Amino acid sequence: MTRPAIVVLDAGALDIARRIRDLLPGSDIHGRAGRVTGAAHAFDDTAACLRALFTAGRPIIALCAAGIVIRALAPLLTDKRAEPPVLAVARDGAAVVPLLGGHHGANRLARDLADGLGGRAAVTTATDTAFGLALDDPPAGWRIGGPAGAKPVMAALLAGEPVGLLEEAGDTAWLRDSAVPFADTGTHAVLCTDRAAAGSATDLVLHPPTLALGVGCARDCPPAELADLVDRTLARAGWSPKSVAGVFSIDLKMDEPAVLALAERLGVPARFFSAADLEARTPRLANPSETVFAEVGCHGVAEAAALAAAGSHADLVVEKTKTERATCAVARDGRDLDPLIVGRARGRLRIVGIGPGAPDWRTPAVDAALARATDVVGYGLYLDLLGDALAGKARHASDLTEEEARVRRALDLAAEGRSVALVCSGDAGIYALATLAFEVMERENRADWARIDVAVEPGISALQAAAARVGAPINHDFCAISLSDLLTPWEDIARRVRAAAEGDFVVAFYNPVSKRRRTQLAGARDILLGHRSPETPVVLARNLGRDDESARVTTLGDLAPDDADMLTLVLVGSSQTRRWRTWVYTPRGYARKMEAAR
Repeated sequence: MTRPAIVVLDAGALDIARRIRDLLPGSDIHGRAGRVTGAAHAFDDTAACLRALFTAGRPIIALCAAGIVIRALAPLLTDKRAEPPVLAVARDGAAVVPLLGGHHGANRLARDLADGLGGRAAVTTATDTAFGLALDDPPAGWRIGGPAGAKPVMAALLAGEPVGLLEEAGDTAWLRDSAVPFADTGTHAVLCTDRAAAGSATDLVLHPPTLALGVGCARDCPPAELADLVDRTLARAGWSPKSVAGVFSIDLKMDEPAVLALAERLGVPARFFSAADLEARTPRLANPSETVFAEVGCHGVAEAAALAAAGSHADLVVEKTKTERATCAVARDGRDLDPLIVGRARGRLRIVGIGPGAPDWRTPAVDAALARATDVVGYGLYLDLLGDALAGKARHASDLTEEEARVRRALDLAAEGRSVALVCSGDAGIYALATLAFEVMERENRADWARIDVAVEPGISALQAAAARVGAPINHDFCAISLSDLLTPWEDIARRVRAAAEGDFVVAFYNPVSKRRRTQLAGARDILLGHRSPETPVVLARNLGRDDESARVTTLGDLAPDDADMLTLVLVGSSQTRRWRTWVYTPRGYARKMEAAR
């Protein structure tokens, strides 16, 4: 299930919303603007918010009357097989009503929330109410096979017809201990198996997660070669790919595209073991190899990874099978395998720009990265701005000047297999930590850092926020220059300011003034005054998107160091920039274009 969205319409329901968020790690709260404070996201139009979340496939937990949700989503209800779970919850948590997606997790989610909140789940789905479970919504890791699916068997159960239960594999207590009146024999059957069973029009085939798929491959092995090897191997041995619990390999392959693509194709996690972990399985290998040991430090990868994942009681049911560049093997215990508690995940680092700080100025991609993170690293003030978005996450705060220490901490956490967000204000790639992260990685060239999944998620920069507050001053050519000479010599800064002045760019000055740096802003002003009028508009924007934000307009001739500090962005217009009423804008030449058209 993707991360749920908790929708709150009034402040009285916020406490219950926070309790739900704590029960559902990764969920986030969406609050009605002007009524709910402290939510991760604010919205003005309730129906539009619900429709956007529904269209995005997000499970919705709405703390409001069911009718509000029904009326908002009714125009979108076209395919029940594609609907995410939608629940309405009473504002005191006493009732939890699954409205949509009952067999896609909504009924189970309703029961879990009701247990956690001390309320009642108002489940109306026939098999749920009759037997306490939905056969087409099995536990995590289980998958439905066969041509008919669950519908014929559920219909037979509701009609009182005998249905048998055949248990070949998996932890089937969820079926045996349910209220379903399974018979010794019947016209219909539920078959729990990890074999490649064809099933029939009257039977339900359920595949438990019992198979550990170990793989190895040469560097840059074509993903199709590994996938084809696995398909042929499972088919030849008679095992179902729907019972593969995970793809397992040595940690040297954490960043191997073929391994990652295989896991994604099978819809299972990829987990990794160290060479020492795999070497400990050498006595159980069917095909130990001195060549492999010489290359990676263990006597086998595919067989050893499969056995390491499946456990000490597992059997190697498929020995190492190989092509020119790939190998695979399968181990089986017969019981459910939880892939998330064995081996280690590939570490994930997202370097995120949170914008100026207001929740509604954060991009959905950044919110998703924060929601998925287990650990969040950043300057303390920036982490404080995230508020409820950090609930339930490990917080790693440091002082403003400890940039490299923050980057190293984030990389080390990700190398441990964690999902990490490195937080920057504004945009992560504009005078922030994205470039430092890549610089440190290149300088150190550490193997564990090199295997991390790293990506940068952009945010609204200070210059964009400042421009938006006053109109459209950067609607024509512009540039950004940092006036801090801590990392860049003043001679280089001055040369760039002169170039911007000669090119008649709108200029955004970052880091204009600090307690120790009082001359740079005046120096930049004087350079610009040599090329443009003292009446040129200048925007002084401070703490935009925060409680004490300010944005005022002065002129280049009146600009002084006391007008700014390190929290201020100074935006100097070009020779074409205009000030009209309360607005500042820079024309792009449309007037000349229209005049020429006449």
